[in-house]
Amino acid sequence: MSKRILVTPLNWGLGHATRCVPIIDALVSFGFEPIIGSDGSALSLLKKEFHDLRFIELPSYNISYPKKGAHLKFKLLTNTPKILKAIQSENELVQRLVDKNEINGIISDNRFGVYNKVIPSVYLTHQLNVLSGNSTWMSTKLHQKVIKKFDECWVPDCEGENNLSGQLGHVNKKLIPIKYIGPLSRFNKKITSKKYSLMVLLSGPEPQRSILEEKLLSELIYYKDSVIFIKGIIESEQKITVQNNLKIYNYMTSSELETTISESDIVLSRSGYTTIMDLAKLEKKAFFIPTPGQNEQIYLAEKFQKEGIAPFCYQDVFNIEKLNEVTQFKGFSNIESNTNYEDLFSLF
Repeated sequence: MSKRILVTPLNWGLGHATRCVPIIDALVSFGFEPIIGSDGSALSLLKKEFHDLRFIELPSYNISYPKKGAHLKFKLLTNTPKILKAIQSENELVQRLVDKNEINGIISDNRFGVYNKVIPSVYLTHQLNVLSGNSTWMSTKLHQKVIKKFDECWVPDCEGENNLSGQLGHVNKKLIPIKYIGPLSRFNKKITSKKYSLMVLLSGPEPQRSILEEKLLSELIYYKDSVIFIKGIIESEQKITVQNNLKIYNYMTSSELETTISESDIVLSRSGYTTIMDLAKLEKKAFFIPTPGQNEQIYLAEKFQKEGIAPFCYQDVFNIEKLNEVTQFKGFSNIESNTNYEDLFSLF
């Protein structure tokens, strides 16, 4: 009987779910039986990707953004009791699954309570350092305390200087059992003809996703070339609308996104880490608008601008003319790093 591995991405935007897609595919190819646990849009997306797998709805952390990014830290603090309750509930659910011998291993993508001391438990994250302004030392220490509850920590990046996550995914002292598994992407590079001058790729928690959507749609009135706009809203049916030179989708599947990104000259998106791994795999030019108040995305956007890879600007000052800056940057290149799933899965 195949060993059952519980894979649980955090429902914070879609990035945690999408970067688990190649891991789930690999589990299937190596003869394991993945069981997927999450909530909200992350769970809905994975149900569209994997029709034949078993799904478990986990307690929601109910993470949302304030309208002003500067208030994010305060909102997270006020929501802490609800988050802790959800973490306890998901840990109790995992315990019941283990007691019933329904799972043999765990891969948790930033879900703090999905671990068990009886079976092998893996924590997947690119944030060994959690940037939070003047409280970075505290948020990092708390996160590393969580990570130590797991048997291994898998970092989706390379260990050396040629990496994507920078100081987020690299620490001086390895106080936790870290394995660098290489960047994860559900995509493969395709040679295609170009159909779109610009692709807008949205994701992330509300209300910031909707705020950026509204701003970009108003700005794109002045953009003369072809645009494809992916809202990042997972709904029961795919919806497509056309407005002059603008083609709008509520969402796309992985295969559709892979093709469409390849067919686009420039990608305009948040500077989330999963998006960055995808852009590197497909070797794209990009323009970033980091989510207000999310220090991790601001750090990554600044990092790639300094490295001459992609420009960025803050959401409140963006205008369509800023896209002209992309021509001065070299774009992403693929970091060759083949994930050794046989070695990783030997833990189970």
